[in-house]
Amino acid sequence: MRTLSDIDTVGVVGAGTMGSGIAQVAATAGYDVVMRDIEDDLVADGFDRIDDSLSRFVEKEQLTREEADAAVDRISGTTDLEDLAACDYVIEAAVENMEIKQEVFADLDDAVDDDVILATNTSTLSITTIASATERPELVVGLHFMNPAPIMEGLELVVGEKTADEVVDCSHALAEDFGKTTWESDDKPGFVVNRVLMPWINEGIRAYDEGVASKADMDAGLKLGTNVPMGPLELADHIGLDVCLDASQTLAEELGDRYKPPYLLKRKVDAGDLGRKTGQGFYEYD
Repeated sequence: MRTLSDIDTVGVVGAGTMGSGIAQVAATAGYDVVMRDIEDDLVADGFDRIDDSLSRFVEKEQLTREEADAAVDRISGTTDLEDLAACDYVIEAAVENMEIKQEVFADLDDAVDDDVILATNTSTLSITTIASATERPELVVGLHFMNPAPIMEGLELVVGEKTADEVVDCSHALAEDFGKTTWESDDKPGFVVNRVLMPWINEGIRAYDEGVASKADMDAGLKLGTNVPMGPLELADHIGLDVCLDASQTLAEELGDRYKPPYLLKRKVDAGDLGRKTGQGFYEYD
C-alpha cells in the first residue's frame, strides 16, 4: 500500500461540482491531478468551474494569479479511465447512486495498480458496499468533502468494514496536506454530517410549509437562535434540493420514516427548482 510520501498524482473521477472542486483542492496543494468524466463537454465544464473558482480566490487575494495558473497547469482532463493508471490515489466523485459507484469502482480496480487507495466522496452510501465491487476492499475509504470543496475546511473520513488502519492514516494525512481538518465516522447511514443535517433541513422545510413562519423568518430564527451561518431553507438551496431529496430518501430506506423527505421538497425537485444551481429554489438567485 502506498503512503503519503508515495503520492504525487491524484485521480478524480467526475468533473461536476464536487469532482472539479476536489481536483482544484489537490492541484492547489501541489499535486498533479487527472480529472476524468464520461464526455469531453463535462470535462470542459469542470475546467470552467475551476477557472471561475480560482479567479475568485485571486480577486480576494487568497492566491496570486501565478499560483492559480500553476494549479490549473497541474490538472489534465480525460474521458478515458485508463488514463488514471499512473495515479497514486484516486477519489471518486460520481453521482450518488450505488449501482453507478460500484461500476466505477470495479473499473478502477482493473485500471490502477493493486496498491492504490480508492476513495469515494459519497455523502450517504455504504463504503463497505461500494468496496465489495473491488478485489481490494481494505484499500477503499470514504472521503466526504463538504460543498464547496475549495472553501469548506471540513472533510469527513468514513471507515468501511474492511478498510485498513494504514489507509485511514494515509487518508487523514492526505486530507491535512489538502488543508482540510478531518473527523472520522463509522460506516453507518448518513455518517456524522447528513445523519444529523438532513432531519434538521427537512423539519425546517416542513415547519415553513405548515405556516410556522415565513421562509425568511425561518432562516433568520435558526441563524440567530443557534449561531449557524445559514438557515435550513438557505442551506438546502445551497446544497441542491435534488441532493437533499436523494440523501433523505436513502436515509429513510435505512433508518425509517424519521428521515422521510417532506412533500414540499419533492414538489420543488419535480418542478426543476433545485436551488442556487438552477437560479430558483426556496429563494431566487442570479
